[in-house]
Amino acid sequence: MIWKARASCATLIWKQNRRCAMGQLKVAAERAAADTHRVSSAYVPSLQRTDGQPPPIAANGGLSYMALDRDGDAGTAAALEDALALIAEGESQRVIDMIDNAPPGPIKTRWGLGFRNYDDCVDYIRASDMKAPAGGVVLPLPYSVYERPTYSIVPSNALWRDPARADIAAILRKSEEDNRRRDLYFPQVLRDARRIGEYYPGLSPNSSESMDRLGVSLAHLESKCSNFYDAAEVERVFYPEIEKLLLEFFPGATDALVYNHDVFDKDYAGDRTEDQDKKNPGVNARYAMLVHNDLNDNSGRVRCRELLTKNLRNFGRTQHYTEEEADRKMSRRFVSINLAKPMETVEQYPFVLCAWPSFADQPYITNYRIYDDRVGETTRFTYRPDHEWYWFPRQTPTEVSMLKCYDSVTDGSVSRWSFHTACVDPTAPADARCRKNVVVRSFVFF
Repeated sequence: MIWKARASCATLIWKQNRRCAMGQLKVAAERAAADTHRVSSAYVPSLQRTDGQPPPIAANGGLSYMALDRDGDAGTAAALEDALALIAEGESQRVIDMIDNAPPGPIKTRWGLGFRNYDDCVDYIRASDMKAPAGGVVLPLPYSVYERPTYSIVPSNALWRDPARADIAAILRKSEEDNRRRDLYFPQVLRDARRIGEYYPGLSPNSSESMDRLGVSLAHLESKCSNFYDAAEVERVFYPEIEKLLLEFFPGATDALVYNHDVFDKDYAGDRTEDQDKKNPGVNARYAMLVHNDLNDNSGRVRCRELLTKNLRNFGRTQHYTEEEADRKMSRRFVSINLAKPMETVEQYPFVLCAWPSFADQPYITNYRIYDDRVGETTRFTYRPDHEWYWFPRQTPTEVSMLKCYDSVTDGSVSRWSFHTACVDPTAPADARCRKNVVVRSFVFF
């Protein structure tokens, strides 16, 4: 009852914020133009929501922080201020307290029953005798239950190394550490992605039609890259292979740009250090265990523009577009695709992808990633029982899973994105090796 009462209060606050969205947008615009030294020529995209989709749960009415640029900082100072102000409001801590103080057992949320830990959710699934179709499983998936914008200060941000701001860093670090305390596990049915044709007759998971309809697809690749831990070889060999795959996969595509990658290997014993200057992403020990998407309405356009005109954090082919040329290129359709290829058959922590139609009418929650020179935007989502999830059990080295992170088409005729996470494979043996794979990020232009 405590959760329900307080959740109702949180819901009221959220609804009030939605009603004030246009007012916030106006305030943000006035704030950005308050004096001339704060105005810059930064690229500021308009918020291009999908037809029929509710406004996002975002700061400043969804306006990109690029609009709050101060002397070329791309809005990073404004984002830090807003992050600290949101923490000071205390709503985040109230959500944590609601979870911590709820009675033992499942927690009643307005979306359904959530669980504090994985095992309790598994026990509920078994007790409820929840069934999965052939090739599928029923598993707990972690969702955020905090319907407010969130902020992450990336590890490379100078804030963490500035003694003069140690007190601020401590506040922000605690907020980062508390992120997982605002998540709950919810039971979900996962279908086998290789069987998409059984759920959508005539639709092959190995087709661009699957990507346009669901935001999810599967491709085949026999790579000649021999060492995915060697960033230079990945860029030299694997990037062109993926660009060729994308141009063949999408009819009408005119150009594909792979611009960075990540390597995931929990058991890697070598040097994991990231080195942006040498285009080396390092080796990740952690798998993304939260329902999320890497881009949104704003960041899909901002990230593309950064690559075309500035080569900002571009590990791939150097781009030389002028502002006017980028305008023309981005006036046509373009999409962002993430592709994941295993180094060996995946035994544990496979990818889990959600199909666009099942959440197309759901507002996303913006997470702002604050760098020294930019504010990225990713998204999080709250649970819905009818989310349509697919997994790739025992994905082989020649199978490339593909998910859409952004599509510039907003009329609802195609998927805008998928959201995703990793999961624990309950069918794997106890000594199963953790996933070793490479993930590349790309833009495809039409």
